[in-house]
Amino acid sequence: MDLDLSPELEALRKRVRAFAEEEVAPRAAAMDAAQRLDDELLDRMADAGLFGVALPEAYGGQGGGYPALCVALEELARVDSATAITVEAAVGLGQMPIYRFGTEAQRERWLPALAAGAEIAAFGLSEPQGGSDTGAMRTRAELHGDTWVVDGAKSYITNAGLDRSSLVTVAAVTGTRPDGRNEVTALVVPVGTPGFTVGPRRSKIGWRGAACTDLELTGVRVPLADQLGARGDGLRSFLRTLDEGRVAIAALATGLAQGCVDECAAYARRRTAFGAPIARHQAIQFKIADMELRAHTARLAWRHAAARIAAGRPFGREAAIAKLYASEAAVTSARDAVQVFGGAGFMDDSPVARFYRDSKVLEIGEGTSEVMRMLIARHLGLTA
Repeated sequence: MDLDLSPELEALRKRVRAFAEEEVAPRAAAMDAAQRLDDELLDRMADAGLFGVALPEAYGGQGGGYPALCVALEELARVDSATAITVEAAVGLGQMPIYRFGTEAQRERWLPALAAGAEIAAFGLSEPQGGSDTGAMRTRAELHGDTWVVDGAKSYITNAGLDRSSLVTVAAVTGTRPDGRNEVTALVVPVGTPGFTVGPRRSKIGWRGAACTDLELTGVRVPLADQLGARGDGLRSFLRTLDEGRVAIAALATGLAQGCVDECAAYARRRTAFGAPIARHQAIQFKIADMELRAHTARLAWRHAAARIAAGRPFGREAAIAKLYASEAAVTSARDAVQVFGGAGFMDDSPVARFYRDSKVLEIGEGTSEVMRMLIARHLGLTA
């Protein structure tokens, strides 16, 4: 199996790496301290086509599909995960549900502005009472004529609080299925709809530059034309979106892990101890070699899963494996990177300190490590 990038994807990788090093890296520390992305950077990301990498050209995108998104995320996360997760949430979670499950009218209405980065979409699934437990969803929608009336709350929503945020796809309970479980339907809710309130930005230990807010929906009226997919298909479509998102998070985690390698290798060459660069000490060599091992293996895992998405093949097992391995690899490598840097790595002005804080959420968001292990076990036939 050939997991090397195609010439087109390799060209994209080089272009995004150059953008990340020239535009993102110089701003990363300041954005982390300010807990918001630079608006000028968002404009430059839009101009560089980063929000349109996955969508077909018919909707203003570049036609690269999901592998292109993952390639871009890895290169962005190599220098700053907050920038990378903003793109991942905008494309993988914001655009993909509309592209995959929307009507042609919905695609033509929303996708061109999203692909251009003039507008950004968000994904509303998690709630105060339930993250991994989607069965605990309390947001409700009732159909009155040709209008859904929605009441509920969503938590930890990335990208809903940006000035250019335009819509959130919201999962709501719309009835009861024959098996007694919740019937869930997906709805597109434009930002600014009466009764739809975006809360203040949440302060986080990592991904501090990315906008994270809570949402309140009180009597929000959504036209039936803004229902996304068939009634009752919301959970299925959102779970498909999360499966794809796990591959994207694996690529992002790989980028962070590779960033640890790059920073530690450079630091070890210039830092001296006991009369020699610490790169000459086997203990340091082994730590950095293990980081490279983890980054390389994580890259193979996400590329395998992304290749299956592109080929239209089942990929749930591969997505869970990639997300689990890459996220835990990133956490381990970030911890080891701080150790390589020593006291300097514990200072906020060190890039590996930011990597350390950014890494932990990778084991939580878009499916916890525990849920990934459950999914893998289910694919092995080990659960009822």
